[in-house]
This record gives sequence, structure tokens and C-alpha cells, in this order.
Amino acid sequence: MASTSSPLTLPVLPLDGEVVLPGMVVPLDLNDADVRAAVEAAQAAARSEPGKPKVLLVPRIDGSYPGTGVLGTVEQVGRLADGDPGALIRGRGRVKIGAGTTGPGAALWVEGTMVDETVPDPLPGQVADLVKEYKALATSWLRKRGAWQVVDRVQAIDDVSALADNSGYSPFLSTEQKVTLLETADPVARLKLATEQLREHLAEQDVAESIAKDVQEGVDKQQREFLLRRQLEAVRKELRELNGDGQDGEESDDYRARVEAADLPEKVREAALKEVEKLERASDQSPEGSWIRTWLDTVLELPWNERTEDAYDIAGARRVLDAEHAGLQDVKERITEYLAVRKRRSDRGLGVVGGRRGGAVLALVGPPGVGKTSLGESVAHAMGRKFVRVALGGVRDEAEIRGHRRTYVGALPGRIVRAVKEAGSMNPVVLLDEIDKVGSDFRGDPAAALLEVLDPAQNHTFRDHYLEVELDLSDVVFLATANVLEAIPEALLDRMELVRLDGYTEDEKVVIARDHLLPRQLERAGLERAEVTLDESALRKLAGEYTREAGVRNLERSVARLLRKVAAQHELGERELPFTVTDADLRALIGRPHHVPESAQDPAERRTAVPGVATGLAVTGAGGDVLYVEASLADPETGAAGLTLTGQLGDVMKESAQIALSFLRSRGAELELPVGDLKDRGVHIHFPAGAVPKDGPSAGVTMTTALASLLSGRLVRTDVAMTGEVSLTGRVLPIGGVKQKLLAAHRAGVSTVIIPKRNEADLDDVPAEVLDKLDVHAVTDVRQVLELALAPATNSAGAEVPVAA
Repeated sequence: MASTSSPLTLPVLPLDGEVVLPGMVVPLDLNDADVRAAVEAAQAAARSEPGKPKVLLVPRIDGSYPGTGVLGTVEQVGRLADGDPGALIRGRGRVKIGAGTTGPGAALWVEGTMVDETVPDPLPGQVADLVKEYKALATSWLRKRGAWQVVDRVQAIDDVSALADNSGYSPFLSTEQKVTLLETADPVARLKLATEQLREHLAEQDVAESIAKDVQEGVDKQQREFLLRRQLEAVRKELRELNGDGQDGEESDDYRARVEAADLPEKVREAALKEVEKLERASDQSPEGSWIRTWLDTVLELPWNERTEDAYDIAGARRVLDAEHAGLQDVKERITEYLAVRKRRSDRGLGVVGGRRGGAVLALVGPPGVGKTSLGESVAHAMGRKFVRVALGGVRDEAEIRGHRRTYVGALPGRIVRAVKEAGSMNPVVLLDEIDKVGSDFRGDPAAALLEVLDPAQNHTFRDHYLEVELDLSDVVFLATANVLEAIPEALLDRMELVRLDGYTEDEKVVIARDHLLPRQLERAGLERAEVTLDESALRKLAGEYTREAGVRNLERSVARLLRKVAAQHELGERELPFTVTDADLRALIGRPHHVPESAQDPAERRTAVPGVATGLAVTGAGGDVLYVEASLADPETGAAGLTLTGQLGDVMKESAQIALSFLRSRGAELELPVGDLKDRGVHIHFPAGAVPKDGPSAGVTMTTALASLLSGRLVRTDVAMTGEVSLTGRVLPIGGVKQKLLAAHRAGVSTVIIPKRNEADLDDVPAEVLDKLDVHAVTDVRQVLELALAPATNSAGAEVPVAA
């Protein structure tokens, strides 16, 4: 432990920004007034005392002094290496600085006491280990600096205090760190501090050396690569001169030759040659060179002047469409018209007018499973063109359509350019699948980027962000598919010709299953056509009772399930082949039907078996569907008056319910209905399937009929379904989706349908075989609806009672 001894009186020798520890020998310049005054004062005091002159070495940091200094002896006074007068002073030991005092000369004198720094001998085990660690670290650092002569001197120091103070020679220590070492009186603690400082410095030095090594290796690699490339260029030059064939092996010259040999439009050729010139000027190490090469490869791979010849056999094209798809007459007629017009334009030399060719942009809108996607391939087959499908579902980045700017890493052209490149011709059939599923976020709106692509007046000069040259898309036939028309932006929909695919009738489904689905599923099930036969009755029951949909996806799954079951039974030895499946075999093979028509159920189990339930028709994303409306009156003693609506209804449907209730309150007396109940009792209208959101005005007449049935006690006929908007005066207003609704009524086994009079013209779109099985009534007033929909009232004996309606 450190202790103090007898007091000393010493002249102060201040050291600006420097720290001297015991054991160090330092030369000081006597030209410094403070140094000269302290040395002269020490020499004057030494004349009366034995021994060498003594001074107190104290570091001066920003004008302040620490509380500890070092006793120094003036070893020699003479001249330094540069010829200036100087003194050589050796640090002897730490001195605790006390109060100031007086003495000879101009120096400042202070009193102090020596600090005893003795360490027990022998050294404790931990202290001995610390000494070894410090010597090892110091030896490692000295060897890195090449100071081999100092290594032996450090190794020879055994005193803990002297070993710790030896770190004062370290140039990497800051003044603050040296002052800390000076003020640490305990030798062991000081050695620990010196060891930690040396260890941290060595760690920093290792990191710096590692970084310098990596940098040097990178520089050496670049220099080596540069040298090798220059040598390679020189070798190529010598070989060209030796061969004398005039061929240039440079990559840029190769691209120039390819551009000049390619069949490119004039403006594209000019742009490509400019990029080749940039490539020639770019250095091998420049990243711009790789961007230019990728762009040139893309431009050269595009089929700028390649076009397939259209098949102008109009009758043959129609036969192809009929063979590959049943029904869908609207789109087949549109493609036939397109081919006929192109044939006449070609015959009269009008292939290109005003820079534009005769492309087409069609939007195929309909429920899932009606064949929109597969129809695109059939159209390309009928026209003799290449077919490319572009999936747009979930695309949120505008660059997916228009491409990325070439400055971005990994830039690519947009999907439209890639589709043309994949097709290998400038007039393919491009199917833009699921265009209603395109989203938008901070990266832009892809639907907005499609505006130019799908505009026949603009797409002959389409400019992709990556290519930055005009691309003629006016000869492309674009077929866009969507399930929900409302999800397509209005500006985009305005650029496309709308073709609706409202679903298949039951007869069409039977034909599709027989001619298309069954052969495909027989092959997938590993069965021959002669081994399993599906009777028409079985197909009809599959379409009508096992699946109820606008398309045929679930019908195909049912056929596949049926064939798998037959194949498995045959492999298990439970059934012999060939086998004919009839409607009677379906329940045993694939279970019970899932969609039994309401008319086929027991009268007591039907939904309309109680007053207040009516059958409506609606359009969903999956096509038309049957919608039931239930109404009830609350007990006047327990229920509050007012209208309650449930079933996740939208604002428009809620307003329709209010209108229906208001009409019955105002005109119910004319219909001989007990409208007083509507004032005193709460009315509740519910739409089952409450988890499905519903909206729209077309359920107005259905809600009015359900309320009238509830008030009058008369049942709504089971075989009647209705649709139409109702007004406050009882008028039945037109609605949309008549074809889809009538197809849904036909699938549900409804025989009588009530529609608005102003929708009567829409019946022309409904297939004839459906209209033949439906009794369609076009009405203008709610009173006509009630007269058709409500069953006659009966008395307790079961006899009909005439009711004015």
C-alpha cells in the first residue's frame, strides 16, 4: 500500500501538455523561462545541500495542476542536439503537493511529501500474473514497432511500480491517461490501469491493420485486373493485326454489328447506336457498361418487325371457338366480327391508318369458372396468333407495367414489353388476367399505367420506362378478365369494350361436362373413355343439385371426384369396368346432394312455409343467386316500435327497407292490410347468410312483399322469385343483372319470376331454353307484385277467402 514520508521543499518545474512519470529521463529546453527558473533555483539550493539539484515536475493542463508531481533530479546541464541549452532530468518518485512556500530564485516553491510505493516481496500470485501479462503485451507492441533493444529492458524490470511507470514512454497514451497514471498511488492498481490501456491499444491496432490489409488487397486486385485487361487488349490488337481479316473482337464493335444487322425501326436503331457509342466510351470497370449491355440485349431480342399472319378463314375460326367453348355467344361473335373487319381492311390495303393498326381491347367480365382465362387461348388459336398471359392479380407497383428506370439496380422492362418479347411477335393475343385485382400503394397505381396500354388511340406509341423508345401495341389483341365490374377504375373501363359472361345454363353445363370436362378428367384419373361413362341424367344432377354456380369449376371437381371413386373401387376389386354412372349411383359414390331446390322440399319445410318470408334475386361476385327476406313483428307489450335491419346490409339496402315500410304505412289501407300494427309494433327485417355483406336497391319489392305477407297472413308462393327497386308511390323501378338473376332462378328450381317492366328488353340476353322454363312477369307497380306473389288466404276450414289486392 502507498504511504507518505518526510516533507520536502522543491522548486516547481511546470510541463505544458506533458507528463513525466518516475523512472523516466527527459531533456528539457532551458530557453523556456519556467524551466530555466526552476533549474537555477534547484542549483542554488543544492549549493547548501549535498546531492544533485532537485525539482518538482508537475504537468500543467489548461493552467491547472494535479495534486501529485514527480521528484526530479537535474542529471546534467549542457546543450541539446540542436545546440540550444538544456537540462537532462530524471524522475525519481511521486510527491504529494502541499502548500506554497519561499525559496531562492524566480521559481515557485512548494512543500511536498514523498509517496511510499513499496510492494510486498515476494509478489502475490495475482500480481505476478499481472506483471507477466503486462510484459507480454508490451513485448508484442514493441516487436510490432521494431524496438527490439527495448524489449530486454522491459523484461528486466521486476519492480511493480517501475513497470507501471514505464508505460509513460508509450506515445499512444493521451495526456489525461498519463495524469491518471501519475495520480494513481497504488502500484498494483497503476499496473492494472497500464495493462488495460495497452490491451485496448493493441486491439484497436489489430482492427486498423485488418482494415488496411483489406483495403490494400482490394487495391492490389483492381490494379492487377486493370493490368491484365490492358494486356488482354494488347494481345487482341496484335492478333487482329496478325490475322489481317479486319474483324474486331471488341464487345462494343460486336454490339454495333448486331444493331446494324438487326431489323429495327429507324428511331430504335438510332437510340441503339447511341448506346453503343456510350459503351465504347465506358471503361471496363464502370457499372454503366453492364446497364448498356443489358438494355441492348433487350432491344435486340424484341420482335420489332415480326408479325404472325392472321387466319382469315372466318368460318374456320368460329368452328374453333365452338369446339373449345360451349355457349359464350357474345364474345364469339365479337371475335368473328373483328376477324371479318381485319380481312376487309387487309383486302383494301388499310392495314395501317394514321400509324395505327387494327388491334382490339376487350374486357371479359363474369363470375369465376365461366372460362374467361381459357377463352383467351382459344381466341389466339382461332386467329392463328401467339398467346401470352399476364397475371395482374395483386400487382401494386406501377413499374410492373411501365418498367423501371435504367438507373436502378436490377431494372427490367414492364410486363407488357416482356409479354411481347415472350410471344416473339408484335401482334399476339395478350390476356390481362384479373385486372380488377390490381392494387395501388406508395409505389404508384398500375391501373393508371394501363390507361395508355389499353387505349387504341395511344398505344401505337407506348413508351416503356426501361426501353425509352416507342413500341407499337396497336396490333395487339388485349383481353382483360375481371370478376367484379365495379372494381375496375372508370377511366380504364372506358377504354375497353365490355363483354359480359353471365354464366351457363344447366343444358350448357351438361354439354361442357360431356365434351370437355369428362375427357380431361378421364385422362387425369388414368381411365379410358370406354371404361367409365357418365349418363346425361348423372351430369344434369351433378350440375343442378351437387353444384350451384355460374361457372363449371365445382362441376369439374365433382366429375373428378366421381372418377377417382370409381378408379379406387376398381383397384380394390369392388367394381368391374366398364361402368355407366347414372343419377341413381351418385349418392352412393359421392354422397348426398348439397343444393336441393326449394320446390323439391316438403311444403312444411320450405322457407316460405310461414308468412313474412319472400324470395328475391341478387347478383354477387360469383354470379346470380337466390336471396331470402324474412320479416317479423315484435310483441306490442315487449318490443319497441321502429325498424330493425340485420344481415350486414349496405346503406342503399337499408334505405330500400325504409321505403318499403313507408309505402305500406301510407298505402296499406288500400291493400286492406292491418297497417296499425306497423305503428305500434317494432318491425324486424332479416337477410339470412348474415356473414355476407349485401347492398343494392333491387330487394325493394322483395322486402315489400315479405312485410305484406306478414301483415296479411298470406304465404308467398314457393315458386315465385322477384327483383326490382320500389319507390314511395309503389312504382317498380329497373335494376341490373337480369340475365344473371334469371339464370340463378332457373338453377334454384323457381318457375315464376317477377321483374320490372323497364327491364323487359334485357330478356333478349337470356338463353331461350331458360326463358322456356320460366314464367316471367314484367310489372310496373307493387300491387301487381303482391297479386302474383301472395297465395290466396284460407279460413279455418281450408277454403280460400277472396282478398282485394
